[in-house]
Amino acid sequence: MSDWPTLPLRDDVVALFPGQGSLSGGAGFAWQASRHWDQIARISDAAGLDVEVLVTLASDEELVRTDRAQIATFALSIVGYLELLDLGIRPRYLLGHSLGEFSALVASGLLSIDEGARLISVRSSAMARAAEATPGSMVALMGGGDGAREALASLAGVWIANVNGTDQIVVSGTREGLDDLLARHRELGWRRATPLSVGGAFHSPLMAPAQVELDAALATTRWGATDATLVANVDGRVHTTAEEWRSLLSRQLTSPVEFLDATLALPESVTTTIEMPPSGVLTGLTKRIRSFDEQYAPSTLSELREIPL
Repeated sequence: MSDWPTLPLRDDVVALFPGQGSLSGGAGFAWQASRHWDQIARISDAAGLDVEVLVTLASDEELVRTDRAQIATFALSIVGYLELLDLGIRPRYLLGHSLGEFSALVASGLLSIDEGARLISVRSSAMARAAEATPGSMVALMGGGDGAREALASLAGVWIANVNGTDQIVVSGTREGLDDLLARHRELGWRRATPLSVGGAFHSPLMAPAQVELDAALATTRWGATDATLVANVDGRVHTTAEEWRSLLSRQLTSPVEFLDATLALPESVTTTIEMPPSGVLTGLTKRIRSFDEQYAPSTLSELREIPL
């Protein structure tokens, strides 16, 4: 698509695109000097929301709201990716986590910036409404022994939402289900259980109403083409066509994010990860999954511009 310059693909690099839990208040200040900052206004127009205010002035508490956090995270990731291209680095491999899949699709050219912003606006608002209709939340589980994941099936109203490592997962659930989990996590085989500050029980059946709204938006989406390689959250496999991704984005709302499998699907030729802003979370996850020669998680524009590639 015309959003991106024509550059050769780097077979040794994967760009990582974070989900909404990576964003903190004021993260945008470190990127305001980018010559691509004007894309924030473009994304604001497409989403019908003042995204510049969100990425610069919103507090951590305000950014817990799904309909704010997702579009703000996307906007910073796109500014960062454009800066990466300015360095002459165009990764062949693109991997997003949840919301980050939309950023990855825009980076690939399958979606334009405007279509990506529109879909995220629909998705995040629909998820917020679904969460209001059936309140729930998420809990991170660490240190699971043999059978710990299977033991979760004994809990009512709890579902695996993210598989982020061999012994690190996130579950979604109703308030009652998660209270039961927090009280019993050790007997179920988990060393630690940490409640997350999120707006709902994402990647679970409780998001089914949001899936209906997103499907309607996906049905009218204009798609492009790509020569990049995208690995999907739903199944940890490579998918490159609009027809595939229309279904994958829909399924992702109610299915677990299989980030462990998606990372392991990257070939050994991928030796470098570069995480787009707001960065840090995915770099930490990937380094616990497999080894890479170099990993970069620039938190400022100057840090990104100093990447020695």
